[in-house]
Amino acid sequence: MKRTGGGLYVLLAVLAGTAELPAKEDSWWQFRGPAGNGHSDSKNLPVEWTESDITWKTQIHDRGWSSPVVWGNQVWITTATKDGANLFAVCVDTDTGKIIHDIHVFDVTSAMLITSANTYATPTCAIEEGRVYVHYGTYGTACIDTRTGAILWKRRDLKCDHEKGAGPASSPTLVGDYLVFHVDGRDVQYVIALRKLTGETAWKTDRSLDYSAIPVHHRKAYGMPVLIPRGKKTQLVGVGGRGLFSYDPVTGKELWKMRHRGWSIAPRPVYGDGLLFALIDRDDPELWAIRPDGSGDVTDSHIVWRETKRMPERSSPLFVNGLLFVVTRNGIASCLEGPTGKVCWQNRLKGAYSASPIYANGLIYFFSEDSVCTVISASSDFNIVSTNSLNEEQLMATPAVVDSSAFIIRTNQHLFRLSGRGHPEIKEKSTD
Repeated sequence: MKRTGGGLYVLLAVLAGTAELPAKEDSWWQFRGPAGNGHSDSKNLPVEWTESDITWKTQIHDRGWSSPVVWGNQVWITTATKDGANLFAVCVDTDTGKIIHDIHVFDVTSAMLITSANTYATPTCAIEEGRVYVHYGTYGTACIDTRTGAILWKRRDLKCDHEKGAGPASSPTLVGDYLVFHVDGRDVQYVIALRKLTGETAWKTDRSLDYSAIPVHHRKAYGMPVLIPRGKKTQLVGVGGRGLFSYDPVTGKELWKMRHRGWSIAPRPVYGDGLLFALIDRDDPELWAIRPDGSGDVTDSHIVWRETKRMPERSSPLFVNGLLFVVTRNGIASCLEGPTGKVCWQNRLKGAYSASPIYANGLIYFFSEDSVCTVISASSDFNIVSTNSLNEEQLMATPAVVDSSAFIIRTNQHLFRLSGRGHPEIKEKSTD
């Protein structure tokens, strides 16, 4: 059965029962949108644009690679000082670009050094009506009232060793009454669900692999769980260091696991046509197609196919109508058949890529690190529809879709709203 992004969202909400998703389907409430798969049901997103199509542009202080999330007329991101001593959450009005809240959430003493490739505010928020959940890895997790900006609860005890030079990156998601995220460090490896109203631990499940003989830097990962069907129920599936795991979202019970050789994995898996598609490893990434059923260790029985060449290190895969679309850090884009793994095409796009692709209305949007977007047809034939360049600001975060007609884009200096040709919006004066 082939489904659009919105169709999968509704299916999951129906199946989940007590583990339902946030109700506002058209809001880009988590990393990669409503269903967490990069799909937008919009028919009106721009295809071509220039600098003149920026509706508003707002300067954001300090540094962060968290992707924007949207609920109603609010877009939220996190940011942090370069040394990690101060962690912030920022809310911007989606219509005007005006900063609504700029909240100093945490102070950090002696943050572990990281390279310029990461920030202390890389995990993406999750948002629902009245509340936004911000996460900074080992440095803390908090819930903020979206109307007042008041901090409703904090957790500072969920520590892990992200490794010197690396830093935090795993993002949380909402499942029913829980905020769920991975904690995969060099020292501890587990998945945890917090009660979203209080921040108290609902369940915590240690990874079931024996990590004692595994090098410490191979124990860590930067993944994010995804909610997918499991018969008439749902399951949370995510990639950790040296293993891929499935859990019951209500109880945290491990359902099945699969061993692999990878570590420091960041891309979020996607689901389509009965298969789970997951990137394995950072240094030599592979794309695996997996039957997400069974129980116990399914390593030797549930791998349908593997693709080992030219697969992404950072960007998550995109599944559209039986086809998978991926792009490597150095710009090799590929299309593969979902059921078989057959490569339909591979072509080089200009630039480097960290952001994950977005699908809408038959088109796929690839945003490069130098703010160039290549739009292609979602087809087994390679066809570039347009190439759009905005500026030379660094773009690492995955854009969000707002009002079914515009992108909210984050660069290293700004947050801005972008429309485009065929979808004019009234341009407002830049706020910076």
